[in-house]
Amino acid sequence: MKTCPYCGFDNREGVLYCEECGHPFYSQKDAVETTQLSQDAHEGFKGRMTWGTARFEEGAVLVIRIRDVPEPITLEPVRDIIIGRRDPLGGDPPDLDLSPYGAAELGVSRRHALIRRGEDTLTLVDLESTNGTFLNGQRLLPHQPRVLRDGDEVRMGRFVLNLFFK
Repeated sequence: MKTCPYCGFDNREGVLYCEECGHPFYSQKDAVETTQLSQDAHEGFKGRMTWGTARFEEGAVLVIRIRDVPEPITLEPVRDIIIGRRDPLGGDPPDLDLSPYGAAELGVSRRHALIRRGEDTLTLVDLESTNGTFLNGQRLLPHQPRVLRDGDEVRMGRFVLNLFFK
């Protein structure tokens, strides 16, 4: 029997993934796995209840303020922006790499979320991340887009950022 280190389920010998939660049993040398957070780690965060405009006009830029980082990141959104962290073994890097800000330790997946530009809005989509994506304190269902508003708070694991339209 092989016991899953995350959920404790006893699996058949020889399986590569937990039959209960899907956690991989193999590990690649030097790969940094997403840190699995406890439920307690999720509970200390409260979303804010203010609403800004949802209209993201032509020529606008997205200003991203990462908690405890003095300099904001400014992006001119294209159709899709993948947010996550770089995989040390290679592969396609995300469009917005949060690795330099301690993303792995804070529970950000390699391909965590997606910001998609519509005609005059931006939407946020969770990409089946390990620790979930939260918009103003509300957990997003995987692959279900939610409209972003100016000033929204996004949390990926324990990684917190605010989005502003400019």
